[in-house]
Amino acid sequence: MFKFQQLLSRPLLTAFVMGTASGLPLLITLTLMQAWAKDAAVSLEHIGLMSLVGLPYTLKFLWAPIFDRFTLPLLGRRRGWILVSQMMLVLAIVAMGLCDPKGTPWQLSIFVFCGFLVSFFSASQDIVIDAYRREDLDNEQLGLGSSYYIYGYRIGMLAVSGGGMILADQMPWSRVFFVMAACLLPGIAMTLWTPEPKVTVAPPRTLRESVVEPFREYFSRDQAWLILAFILLYKLGDNLAGALATPFYLDLGFSKTEIGAIVKLFGFWATLIGGFLGGVIIIKIGINRALWLFGVLQMISISGFAILALRGHEPTTLAAVITCENLAAGMGTAAFVAFMATLANKRFTATQYALLTSLMGVPRVLLSSFTGYLAAQMGWLSFFIFCTLSAIPGLMLLHLFAPWSEPKEQPTSKVAQI
Repeated sequence: MFKFQQLLSRPLLTAFVMGTASGLPLLITLTLMQAWAKDAAVSLEHIGLMSLVGLPYTLKFLWAPIFDRFTLPLLGRRRGWILVSQMMLVLAIVAMGLCDPKGTPWQLSIFVFCGFLVSFFSASQDIVIDAYRREDLDNEQLGLGSSYYIYGYRIGMLAVSGGGMILADQMPWSRVFFVMAACLLPGIAMTLWTPEPKVTVAPPRTLRESVVEPFREYFSRDQAWLILAFILLYKLGDNLAGALATPFYLDLGFSKTEIGAIVKLFGFWATLIGGFLGGVIIIKIGINRALWLFGVLQMISISGFAILALRGHEPTTLAAVITCENLAAGMGTAAFVAFMATLANKRFTATQYALLTSLMGVPRVLLSSFTGYLAAQMGWLSFFIFCTLSAIPGLMLLHLFAPWSEPKEQPTSKVAQI
């Protein structure tokens, strides 16, 4: 059982701050990029296609072996790569702020390309941060550590979707992006301050060993493909619904300040409560039951968007929808991340974890790229009903490897012994 002082331990605080650094750039290429494009009169179909700038999140396993194999001369194998990724990410966000999507198609293309660079360096940062967290936390800390990470991740997202949107009504978009780049400085400071994790297993000795062996080891396990299907589908509905959330709010008549204020006020506190409750509930009932419980709550929260589509411009309803979404998504992601962390062999942490989280990002990037066309053809109400039903397949897979009747068993015990 954790004591109060352990809740403020260095590994947990590190997970929190690094989570903030990971969450912030994600919504720069979603919320802020979409809102700026909307202001620039870019069509809804093209805004939906902009989700493709997030392709690096789904393909990051391709270059993850580099981070397992090579060690930079500064700060160690994990911290060195984190620092390089963070510095390049700051430059990419600043470059994005210097663009002008209101100009010619060529200028819009440059804007989108800079968004792609933000996603690439953000995905690279995520690869090494995920590996660092898995190696820095004890197995007993994984549940609560994942909760701290998601806690920070959601706060980083809220800083963009809440603070960024409010700032956009007060200053030019370019300055908003400069402020967002500065928000990464605490993450850089944490990278410089925190120690390199101690790993008892030997890292890969050759590039071939770092590329081939992680995949061979994983796919030799029982139910390996089934686990990948589950990771692909578990947050499908949540990701589809969130892909066009900002244009949806704007279409209903909400101002950017209203969106930012409601997200910051209600979403912030829902994230605080949901992130903490997620870690505590995982400790109490185990990962198996947490995946079930949080998955159902996620599906219910998605239906709130359909209700909002019916009611229209009602700030109270928007506040309720955002509160439920942040609460359920925070808890669900905490269990999801803890589950994936137990799957990664510490010898190939970066590569195997990148493979798993790449699949986690497929619904948000590849499938979400079509959401603009779906919403345009179906209308907002039918679209969000479709998103709600999309959560069912992921829940149906749970009984195969995370049965409710075995609440305390690690779901991966039937998949691998690491």
